[in-house]
Amino acid sequence: MKLSYKYRLTVSFCIILAGFTAGIAAFEQYRERAYKTEALEEKLDAYAGIAHRYLEQYGCRTAAFDSLLTLLPPAIRITWIDAHGQVLYDNLLPQTAQMENHAGRPEILQAAREGKGSDIRTSASNNREYLYYAKPFDGYYIRMALPCDIHVQHFLKPGNGFLYYIMALFVVGLLFINYVAGRFGKSIRQLRDFSLAADSDTLHLAAGTHFPDDELGDIGTKIVHDYLQLKTHEKKIALEKEKLLQHVQHSAEGICFFTPGRKVAFYNALFLQYLNILGEEITTDPAHILEEEFFTATADELPDGKDNHTTETQIVRQGKCFLMRINRFDDNSFEVVLNDITPSEKTRRLKQELTGHIAHELRTPVTSIRGYLETILEQQLEPEKERHFLQKAYRQTLMLSELIRDMNLLTKLEDATGAFAMKPVAIDDVIKSVAGDMAALLEAQDITLETDLPQGACVCGNENLLYAVFRNLMENVVHHAGKQVKIRITQYAADKGFLHFSFADTGAGIADQRHLPRLFERFYRVTEGRTRDTGGTGLGLAIVKNIIVFHKGTITVKNRAGGGLQFLFSLPEA
Repeated sequence: MKLSYKYRLTVSFCIILAGFTAGIAAFEQYRERAYKTEALEEKLDAYAGIAHRYLEQYGCRTAAFDSLLTLLPPAIRITWIDAHGQVLYDNLLPQTAQMENHAGRPEILQAAREGKGSDIRTSASNNREYLYYAKPFDGYYIRMALPCDIHVQHFLKPGNGFLYYIMALFVVGLLFINYVAGRFGKSIRQLRDFSLAADSDTLHLAAGTHFPDDELGDIGTKIVHDYLQLKTHEKKIALEKEKLLQHVQHSAEGICFFTPGRKVAFYNALFLQYLNILGEEITTDPAHILEEEFFTATADELPDGKDNHTTETQIVRQGKCFLMRINRFDDNSFEVVLNDITPSEKTRRLKQELTGHIAHELRTPVTSIRGYLETILEQQLEPEKERHFLQKAYRQTLMLSELIRDMNLLTKLEDATGAFAMKPVAIDDVIKSVAGDMAALLEAQDITLETDLPQGACVCGNENLLYAVFRNLMENVVHHAGKQVKIRITQYAADKGFLHFSFADTGAGIADQRHLPRLFERFYRVTEGRTRDTGGTGLGLAIVKNIIVFHKGTITVKNRAGGGLQFLFSLPEA
């Protein structure tokens, strides 16, 4: 059975109070007995003084004591002892010569030291208990003895009045202790009830408890207040933690948190997916990254100082590029973040290549224009030759204008798609418009155009952009397919809101099929110098693909079985 705090506190104080009360009572009993004994010794001292005066008056002889006995109480025993302890007279034992030497008696020894001595003991002569009192005089001791009979014992017995008083104080003290223990116990009990209700639904009841108005009550009130604040903050932290975990779980980064002991604390699914791409073996344990060489090499480079807690490195695996970042925290826990930067790296490389291509494409016409103009300025040329150089420089400026125009169109398609109005467009009308504008070029190359489109075939798009699609495809045939080529445009399918078209030619085609997937890249050439030799800016097919993608369609290219190229693309039906 578990004892209450009040009970244990009451019992403890009661034991202490009982011991204290018993000590006081015993001390008082001892002091009262000592006071009464001292009163008897004073009487015996007076009797010893009377005996000494008798000896001085009647001489040192036993007859003096015999006459003295008539003046003293009958129960008094008188003993006359010389300086050496020899008994010279004893009123109860006439044969003093047979008595032992009394030099070693306690009262005699004390009297020799202090001038008087007393002792309570049983006499060896007659086996009676006496209160002995001895006092030294000139060359002898006079000892008075009072028998400890019933009257003397009753006199020496302490009174009970003080004992009753002490008992009354003890009872009052018990009641006070019980009251004080109750107050302390109440505060402790309230704290216990609060602690038991801390994790239950009754916490709001315990929180309304009123503690006593004392120091312990102040402590209890403070504990309850701090606990309630702690619970409030815990709820806020738990909510923020849940938000953070949801964010991490749906993050576009693979994240894993590790404890200072390198145990996994939390990770998201993307981290495990990326780890299985980077690692040599398939695993379901995110801690496996700690054994990978790419991690240990990076972790070793993490500085020990407090100024920098982060290190990162790029890892290339399985044709993908990842950025691994290790963040170390102040408590030596850390997180590992894996980012698939393959698209951004590809974009960066494409931008670098595009910059190089643009510089390369601009350098040739600019160099030609500069050469022609320097020749005209520095040499005296005939008018016809000077005009010839000027015409060549002019053609190069036209090429630059076309290049800038095409690059501007690509930029608009990528960054300002809302600038193009969409409406129903008849494909047959667009093709006729392109064929009319390019009639001279097609005739010069002996290129014929055939169409096989359903009547009223109509798509939802921008008319100018769709014009650019067919214009660039036809210009590609004019520049690269050769002479006496036939172009055939057909609609071969219609499903799910899209019309599917085929643009095919019977030209030379591309012998090495490895070039086919890259035909839509900007400035890509199957053979070096092909664009400049045959005309064009090198952006035509890139523009075609971007326009098709802008219209939510797709486009592919392949070699025809009978020769030439075939472009298959789709456009949304109006």
